Amino acid sequence: MNAQDTIAAIATGASDAGIGIIRISGEHAFEAASKLFRTPGGRSDISNFAPNTIHFGYILENGEVIDEVLLTVMKAPHSYTTEDTVEINTHGGVYVMNRVLELVLRCGVRLAEPGEFTKRAFLGGRIDLSRAEAVMDLISSQSEFARKTAVAQLEGAISARVRALREKILYEIAFIESALDDPENFSLDGYPEKLKATCEALLAEMNELILASRRGQTLKRGIRTVIAGKPNAGKSSLLNRLVGRERAIVTEIAGTTRDLLEETARIGNVQLCITDTAGIHETSDRIEQIGIDRAVRALHEAELVLFVADSSEELTEEDRLVVRKIAQTAEGRSEADRIRCIAIRNKSDLGEKVSEQDMIRLFESEGLKAEHISCSMTTGEGLDSLESTISELFRLGEILERNEVFLANARQTQAMCEAAEAVSLTLESIDQGLSEDFYSIDLMNAYRSLGTIIGEAVEDDLVEEIFSNFCLGK
Repeated sequence: MNAQDTIAAIATGASDAGIGIIRISGEHAFEAASKLFRTPGGRSDISNFAPNTIHFGYILENGEVIDEVLLTVMKAPHSYTTEDTVEINTHGGVYVMNRVLELVLRCGVRLAEPGEFTKRAFLGGRIDLSRAEAVMDLISSQSEFARKTAVAQLEGAISARVRALREKILYEIAFIESALDDPENFSLDGYPEKLKATCEALLAEMNELILASRRGQTLKRGIRTVIAGKPNAGKSSLLNRLVGRERAIVTEIAGTTRDLLEETARIGNVQLCITDTAGIHETSDRIEQIGIDRAVRALHEAELVLFVADSSEELTEEDRLVVRKIAQTAEGRSEADRIRCIAIRNKSDLGEKVSEQDMIRLFESEGLKAEHISCSMTTGEGLDSLESTISELFRLGEILERNEVFLANARQTQAMCEAAEAVSLTLESIDQGLSEDFYSIDLMNAYRSLGTIIGEAVEDDLVEEIFSNFCLGK
């Protein structure tokens, strides 16, 4: 597609609504809209309208009124795309919007590709790549945390941190190159020690960003949560409580759930991506064993495990087996990737035979720590503490209060990891007493990697891939 084409698309949802917006952007946006629009006084030349103004009028086809509209005029470079832009506010019926769009496309305008308006804002220099990605993050946000993170990114929080890191690195590169070219005026005496201190500070800041961003991305996309326990402990009842509807079949017969059930639920300011599993226990039933194997595999992917026990009965070997499986999947994980566990003593309304101390001992026997809740899935009593417990486990309150800066996605995090690796290589070169040429090479690699986060020195195919994931009309 030609980047110089004038493009158009429906910028609002494709459903009946009060209003719908058709956005037109490009060199011939005013010309195309002028062929269709008339004010009550008969004015049609949109190029003569003042910028950033809204005009009442009609969309016409061969003199027939198609719709009564409001037309917004934005002149380059003061628009979202940095191009001449027209937005036609129609009545929001699906048929009406498509009818007006069809007329626009007949005026020498082509249909925009997904994300093409935002892509033009990036190519026009109005926003960098990290802020462009924030636009889609804001649209797709499913929690208050995701929204706040996207807004911070859109306002340039990531850009500012990345640019500050690049400026520090560029200064060192420039100094090294100047000293190598003009040793009479730039001395490298004692410089390796100074550079080492600078690189250590840079690496610490990069690693802090990487760790914080991994936490942030977990909270933004939703915490991978597995509900585990022996058969008939109340796992499916918990799922139904969390999602607010009868998602799973619940009966008094043990082993009702034999396969994985997946749902999402918003708990306070965080979203859970929940997997309800088959009861883990020893069985000779081949079909039931398949469900148990899948439950164990789900534990390997979990970030949060909600262990459910029937507190109206004494703890059994089956309870211990489940906790042992959780412990096995937790082995070898780093602190950042560790499993968080909440032990839920269910059926408190039937009288508790399992105390909190009993549960603590069960988990400690397998080398695990867990938060503990007593509740009843039947009455709902005690479940209100689950939200605060999850928030504490993932430090949600602290993260929101500190307004930490988070890299928005895996692409940005990978680029930061590559930059950190390059700075680490610089430190190795200093420790090995290598010449300053080696410092410059690794520092330049770090500079380039950071540049890909904000869209400097980024390949065209990567740009295409990023914007292809946007919704149509944005």
